[in-house]
Amino acid sequence: MSGMKIMFLILAIGLIVPALWNSIPVIKETAHAILDPSIGALLLWNLNIGFIIVISALTFISTLLYKYTTDQKTLKEIKDEQKLLQTEMKKYRDHPEKFMEYQKKSMELTMKILPMAMRPTVYTIVPIILLFNWFTDFFASNPAKIFGFMHWLLAYIIISIIISSIFRKLLKVS
Repeated sequence: MSGMKIMFLILAIGLIVPALWNSIPVIKETAHAILDPSIGALLLWNLNIGFIIVISALTFISTLLYKYTTDQKTLKEIKDEQKLLQTEMKKYRDHPEKFMEYQKKSMELTMKILPMAMRPTVYTIVPIILLFNWFTDFFASNPAKIFGFMHWLLAYIIISIIISSIFRKLLKVS
């Protein structure tokens, strides 16, 4: 089975898990048995600090996986080439044929990056989806807002973007 087929299979499993969360009790019960005494206790201790700690840990693990499961040198080379193409595309905005030529090259580079960038997702999609389902259950029974006003999903997205950019800089991830 090719690498892309395996990735799509795992992504499909990641999408099926939420549908089975309430249908197959063992999935939900196992997740709660593991996460209630660990992450749940941390969130009950201090919702905001606990949430930031959990997101920081997840983001750190994801960043490390991305760094060590991708060819960083090749990714950097491709991204540098894309920057050059973007500069050229700006120069030729008024020349559709030349612009399209650079846009086609840019798309080809993007298609080279996609399989490389998807590899870390294979390792993280199922655990993160299980965690998101657990968060949904946790916040349904503990309806507090992050920082007193923010839904947990919005807070997760904002905090993970900020923390991810910090870790990417510190770990020199392309």
